[in-house]
Amino acid sequence: MRKTFALQLEGRHPDRVLDAVKHEIRKYQRRERRRALPEGMDFWDFDCRIGADSASAAAIHPAELIGALDAKAREGVAAVYVEVLARAARRTARVAKVAAEDSNTPDA
Repeated sequence: MRKTFALQLEGRHPDRVLDAVKHEIRKYQRRERRRALPEGMDFWDFDCRIGADSASAAAIHPAELIGALDAKAREGVAAVYVEVLARAARRTARVAKVAAEDSNTPDA
């Protein structure tokens, strides 16, 4: 989804417009997660960008998208560009932190 959302619409309260934008973003993410995964992939990951326009949009983590949208609304911008692209991904194994655990154990 690549879209420029107007955050200030005449006759609408800015908070309700912001809520509608958040709802549309979350609805897109839910719809993409329901798609069938390609062979060998574990989950759908999202590449997210947000900014005033497509040229100045900065990449952010998907969990930070709604917070960044709130920040843009607090700045008072009239419109915001949001890009959320789904991609299949594979989970990686976590590295055991044996050295950290050894240093945390009390010596007898």
